[in-house]
Parts: sequence; structure tokens; C-alpha cells
Amino acid sequence: MALRLALRGVHTTATPEVRAASESLLAPIPLYRALLRAHRRLGPEMRSLGDDYVKAEFRRHREVTNPLYIVGFCSQWKMYLDALLADSDPLHHRGQRLDPALLDKFSEEQLYQLYELKLATSEVFDPERAQAKPPADFK
Repeated sequence: MALRLALRGVHTTATPEVRAASESLLAPIPLYRALLRAHRRLGPEMRSLGDDYVKAEFRRHREVTNPLYIVGFCSQWKMYLDALLADSDPLHHRGQRLDPALLDKFSEEQLYQLYELKLATSEVFDPERAQAKPPADFK
């Protein structure tokens, strides 16, 4: 509830840049629903993993009241949603590499969450069924 209310408050308390960014975003609840609908296009394993992750993240951030944090949270999820919807072959969605500069900004908790996500996706990913080979520098 705080997430939704704080996003509404962005328009009155933030800089013009933040206000402009928040106007192009979906509110948290419609964004959450759109993400779950977009996951219907994925294969069953990835859909289950994606749904669980989206639900956990939105639940974890439910009480956030910092408007800047909320705009960042919603904008990152909106970029993910846009990437999913633009994907011409959602059953074989491969994602993208994270920018190393972005990784440097992650907190210890975020790095741990990323590691947990890597472990969870490793269990789902079957190299025998892969459509493409990973890059040579993939670890």
C-alpha cells in the first residue's frame, strides 16, 4: 500500500526529472499485473520462476515510501516488461548481461539476491535443450 501511495506523492515532492520519469511509469499494481500477464508467454519453468520472483520483489518492497526509490524500482520493472513484450520468441527468452557499472552500485543484499537468482535459474536451465551456445567468456 505504501508503494502505491508514495508513487502518487512523487508528483508533488520530486524534481521535474523525477516527475517526468514517474509519469511514463505504470503504477505498481498495474505494473505487477502486466508483468504476470507477460510471463504467460514464457515456457512453464521460466514462467514459474518469473512469477515467483516478481511476487517476492513486490511483496518485499510493499512498505517502501521513498519516492525516488519507488520510481527506480518501477522503472526497472517497466524496462523488463518492455523487453519481454518486444521479444519475438518469448519461449526462448535469454535475457541480457548486466552492465558491470550497474553491478558496482549493488548493495551486498542485492548481490546476494542476484546470486540466489543465478542458482535458481541454473536449476531450471538445461544445457542439453539450449538453442544457442553461451559466449566464450561465460562463467
